[in-house]
Amino acid sequence: MDRDYEQFITNIKRKTGIDLAQYKEAQMKRRLSSLREKRGYKDFLTYFEGLLKDEEMFEEFLERMTINVSEFYRNPKRWEVLEKKILPTLLSRNKRLKVWSAACSTGEEPYTLAMILSKFLPIREISILATDLDRAIIERAKVGFYTDRSLKEVPDEMKKKYFKKDQMGYKISDDIKKTVTFKQHNLLADRFDINYDLIVCRNVMIYFTEDAKHELYQKFSSALRPDGIFFVGSTEQIFNPQSYQFFTEDTFFYRKSN
Repeated sequence: MDRDYEQFITNIKRKTGIDLAQYKEAQMKRRLSSLREKRGYKDFLTYFEGLLKDEEMFEEFLERMTINVSEFYRNPKRWEVLEKKILPTLLSRNKRLKVWSAACSTGEEPYTLAMILSKFLPIREISILATDLDRAIIERAKVGFYTDRSLKEVPDEMKKKYFKKDQMGYKISDDIKKTVTFKQHNLLADRFDINYDLIVCRNVMIYFTEDAKHELYQKFSSALRPDGIFFVGSTEQIFNPQSYQFFTEDTFFYRKSN
């Protein structure tokens, strides 16, 4: 690792608590180098000084490093398994599920969870915590406005029931918005709450180093109650689930052991 980028990692950690060293270096450095050059900085030292002075540029940096690619019902077959198999089992044990959508990006994932849960529960009984590192992204999620592309997998009945269309795109209903509480949270640095019935964290672990993944799987396991479910993305299979007290419940779903 070159000294300029190494010092940048140190400075960012000191300023924000975000540890860029936990992310795969080649991917992250390439992404941030293109952003730095776009802003006209010749090295990471001067770029960091620029970030300190310009809040808008700092928000842009956070948005770039958090890789926000999301859509409703992403990989729909997995959501079908959640609806048909996972949720009925969880709800047979407890009607008041404690649910966390981690690294929730612009909100499509927790809102998808809420729509699916609305098939089983009155909306007023649904409560989902949704967290992300990026404050600007969380603000976008709270607005709940989306383009056609984000909705391409949404079932027609859900689209009719929970979205209002205008010429620019779709606004999600206030009923669904009220079920989700958004908070800023750093997966690598911040404490996790406990006793979750369901944790969804999809398509973010692929950006972390193996050491960071190991630490996060331990933290997610500790955050689940016994028999709680951890739902991961479709490129994020856990190859040694037993070492985290997990058993494979279905493809990309892991149950915590008693």
